[in-house]
Amino acid sequence: MIPYTVNIKLAARTLTGTLHLQNKTAVDWGWQGLIAQGCHSNILIIDPKTAQTIQVLERHKASVVKVKWSRENYHHGLSSPYSLRLASADAAGKIIVWDVVSGMAHCEIQEHTKPIQDMDWLWAQDASRDLLLAVHPPNYIVLWNGDTGTKLWKKSYAENILSFSFDPFEPSNLALLTSEGIVFITDFSHSKPPGSGGKKVYIASPHSSPAHSKPAVTQPTGAKKALNKVKVLITNEKPTAEAVTLNDCLQLSYLPSKRNHMLLLYPREILILDLELSQTVGVVAIERSGVPFIQVIPCAQRDALYCLHENGCVTLRVCRSTTPSPNETVNDPEQNLQELVYDLRSQCDAIRVTKTVRPYRVVICPVNENSAALVVSDGRVMLWELKAHASKPSSSLSSGWPPLYSPVNFCGTPLHQNQKCIPDLSLNTMIGHCLISGVDSPRPLAGQQEVHLKFMLTGLLSGLPLPPFSLRMCPPLTTKNINHYQPLLAVGTSNGSVLVYNLTSGLLHKELSVHSCEVRGIEWVSLTSFLSFATSVPNNLGLVRNELQHVDLRTGRCFAFRGERGNDEPAIEMIKVSHLKQYLVVVFRDKPLELWDVRTGTLLREMAKNFPTVTALEWSPSHNLKSLKKKHLAAREAMARQTTLADAEQSSVESSVISLLQDAESKSEMSQGISAREHFVFTDTDGQVYHITVEGNTVKDGARIPPDGSMGSIACIAWKGDTLVLGDVDGNLNFWDLKARLSRAVPTHRGWVKKIRFAPGKGNQKLLVMYTDGAEVWDTKEVQMVSSIRVGRNVNYRILDIDWCTSDKVVLASDDGCVRVLEMAMKSASYRMDEQDLTDSVWCPYLLLPRAALTLKAFLILQPWSNTFTMDITHVYVTASLFFHISFIILFPLSDIKSVLQDPNLNLLQRCLLVSRFQLERVRLQEVKRSSYEHTKKCADQLLLLGQTDRAVQLLLETSADNSSYYCDSLKACLVTTITSSGPSQSTIKLVATNMIANGKLAEGVQLLCLIDKAADACRYLQTYGEWNRAAWLAKVHLGLAEDLPDPLNCLMRYFDRAALFIEACLKYGSSLTTASPHKFIGAAFVDYAKMLRSIGLKQGAVLWASRAGEAGKELLDELSQTEEPGQEVVQHAPLERA
Repeated sequence: MIPYTVNIKLAARTLTGTLHLQNKTAVDWGWQGLIAQGCHSNILIIDPKTAQTIQVLERHKASVVKVKWSRENYHHGLSSPYSLRLASADAAGKIIVWDVVSGMAHCEIQEHTKPIQDMDWLWAQDASRDLLLAVHPPNYIVLWNGDTGTKLWKKSYAENILSFSFDPFEPSNLALLTSEGIVFITDFSHSKPPGSGGKKVYIASPHSSPAHSKPAVTQPTGAKKALNKVKVLITNEKPTAEAVTLNDCLQLSYLPSKRNHMLLLYPREILILDLELSQTVGVVAIERSGVPFIQVIPCAQRDALYCLHENGCVTLRVCRSTTPSPNETVNDPEQNLQELVYDLRSQCDAIRVTKTVRPYRVVICPVNENSAALVVSDGRVMLWELKAHASKPSSSLSSGWPPLYSPVNFCGTPLHQNQKCIPDLSLNTMIGHCLISGVDSPRPLAGQQEVHLKFMLTGLLSGLPLPPFSLRMCPPLTTKNINHYQPLLAVGTSNGSVLVYNLTSGLLHKELSVHSCEVRGIEWVSLTSFLSFATSVPNNLGLVRNELQHVDLRTGRCFAFRGERGNDEPAIEMIKVSHLKQYLVVVFRDKPLELWDVRTGTLLREMAKNFPTVTALEWSPSHNLKSLKKKHLAAREAMARQTTLADAEQSSVESSVISLLQDAESKSEMSQGISAREHFVFTDTDGQVYHITVEGNTVKDGARIPPDGSMGSIACIAWKGDTLVLGDVDGNLNFWDLKARLSRAVPTHRGWVKKIRFAPGKGNQKLLVMYTDGAEVWDTKEVQMVSSIRVGRNVNYRILDIDWCTSDKVVLASDDGCVRVLEMAMKSASYRMDEQDLTDSVWCPYLLLPRAALTLKAFLILQPWSNTFTMDITHVYVTASLFFHISFIILFPLSDIKSVLQDPNLNLLQRCLLVSRFQLERVRLQEVKRSSYEHTKKCADQLLLLGQTDRAVQLLLETSADNSSYYCDSLKACLVTTITSSGPSQSTIKLVATNMIANGKLAEGVQLLCLIDKAADACRYLQTYGEWNRAAWLAKVHLGLAEDLPDPLNCLMRYFDRAALFIEACLKYGSSLTTASPHKFIGAAFVDYAKMLRSIGLKQGAVLWASRAGEAGKELLDELSQTEEPGQEVVQHAPLERA
């Protein structure tokens, strides 16, 4: 039999519900693998793999409007460890930087009191990765230090700034979306604000000017009309009212898959802009009957777009080029304006959209780009995953789209011809390169398969419905129920359903549709069943329909407890179940109360019409059950003694009968028909206290206590042990000591006392009090307040209901749609993530300690001390604490890690060929779109650098005779045509090119060097003048220039771990190091890496790298030998001599 264990430790947590409208854009999926989402003033941290909330951050006083995970593209070490850092901004202008693991705020930033419009971390600052750029209304951009909260600089602009986007290829480029246009900033720097106001441009239709007017033709309709509407140009002049403007632009974003490309999102169109051409090169338009866009996310691994529509449907569109060749004639010039087509390749199911249920935002995983999370206004988070399936060759032809093919190989492993399952690690392992390059292959290459993409729902998180709520915790943990106890919280909602949560995990246990109207109260009658009541809207006579239901959690069975009663009667005010769960009191508004037997479901007494009006009621914890059980057991023993059994057998029979009776009595008193005597007290409108005794079918009136003159109208009563507490509508608490017959009135000056409840546990005399403006915890023994929470002072939400969930934790329902489990101090519900008891274990290395994370990283990257790669860290000596953390987290994603750690898809030669192909395709597209001499000149210059001299000459000869550059272009065309590879001509051209570069003509000199096959020299000149991006581009399109790039070893030496691994790769594959002193660099890198491994506890690796460093590592090797524990042998490896 499997032993059953019960976890009685409940952590502070928050159960969230519907979202505020200002939370619409507050969601982000970070490189750490977690999703951050704003919910009112809280921030939820969601693990998408297990679909569970693992952290809730509380500190904001206003609704959260933006959340951004920190960047991870920097070098990590002990001084810069892996961390879960998040920035959040609210509607009051406050920015908080969080340490998500601990749930604590790292720093707080406040500049203005208006909502933050946009916010993002700088991505290209390896040395200063704490920089955060924010848009403060109406027209300020401020750069903050997210570590210290220091403002570095502030810049204002003429128009209101709506959002911004960083260029993913050039960190100095920034685009601002304003209320009137786009502002391009080209001198963005972290050290100083932009020097100028940027270049302001507008979006205008070229057909709005007279120069583009043409005779009237038949007006197009449908999609073609939509396409014609958005054929636009980027101009420096403000467009007229008839032109297309940015007033309804929803989003601006650079394309991470294409350099110098940007997208603009409109409700019914997506524009793809080429910033070099200043023209539209692609349009995604929706038919008139189609569903408008809300958001679009461009992908980096492939030229694809994730689009969110107003019906909650997420679509994936993949780019396909329809650019005609330069020699191809086009009959319809209108069709020449759309070259990039984004085909719809997959879409998920839509949601049911209502007034209160609308899609807000979608985010995709930045690591693999094949997972999406849809955030809905009702608090749901739908996790979709893109799957690739092998399809038949004829399937794509029927849809009219070109086929999609899988990659040539996957992680170095060729795909089998008949392989049915396509690996789905990331988007670039699902879609091959052939379609993306713009040239559709007529047939797949060897090893390729035609694939079909589908969305699959892999996870769903649902929240609480709209408030108000009614809370009731299940009966407390005792020694009798410890074997089967579950900490269940019943939450009655406004739509009539009852949600039962398991507070150990915070997950929904059962959702029961019980009532047809708002649930007003819940009372548990056992650990697995409860009573709940609801009241409908009053009619003209003030009467309602009362629903009192009995629910069994084990079976879900629900029945009307009062039978046919409940139609057209006064509303139920409260229900109270007795301490032994025997009796139930139902209190009405303008009707005498009813007394019911819970065990049999029968009505014991309906009070007379002259019965006092009840304002508050509570059952007494005292009863006579123990004495009844003793009497009952004694009677059964006497009956057993009167049997005619032999005297020899009598003793054994007596013992067995008594033991059986005791077991039966301890399991269930109800099965024996015992009806214990219980009491309850209530107060009337005058404050008089009545005492009623119930035993079986007998109901007796008891003593009456006159009202206390210091108290107003009694609103609630709580009773535990010898302490009785009354609260009134004026905010007074009256503490009665029944044993000493003393009372003490304490004014709280907090207004109406709505509810009071004693904490569970023997001897625990803590009292939870709910007011209209907050709550308090009192110690009734000392008659003093322990903790307090007040709306407007501590929190910004109003409390709707209260209860105790354990002896030291309270649960509060609030009007922001959340249910919070708090410590008795009622502080923030944030908690340490590593202390949570989650239902499913979370795979997140960022939760590790810094040393443990770096040890795991070094262990997974390379294991040169072993002949085979292993996932078992027990073979490596590490400290005990690190071994515990690493061995726990390494158990889960074994197969995924092993797949990723294999060889990459493409080698260097294949990647260079792919880049050259992309660039040729882009130049061809620019040729089609050129509309001025400047555009033609750009195309000719690019063709010369790409080696396409024939086409470049054709463009040069197109220069008109009245152009000032006609003579120069003609001479350049002659030069390109007549150039030879002889020695004298090359020397002359190289000399001219050098002189031109020295005199500021860098671009022209680079072109001349490329004409004589001196691209390597051109790269060096570009590097000398700081044109690193152009140098890298030229090196990629001209194969064989890798050795002419700057020495990578010198660039990596400040990151010794990367340098050591780079050297290891070079030595393993026979690449020569061009450093002047290779042995010196190798030794220094290996020694530093060995020291780092020693600092994180990976001693076996430290010994290996120190021994391979040669003479430079002898001192460190001796230190490692001296610090080794007994029994640990230091194995020295021969240093690598080949460099």
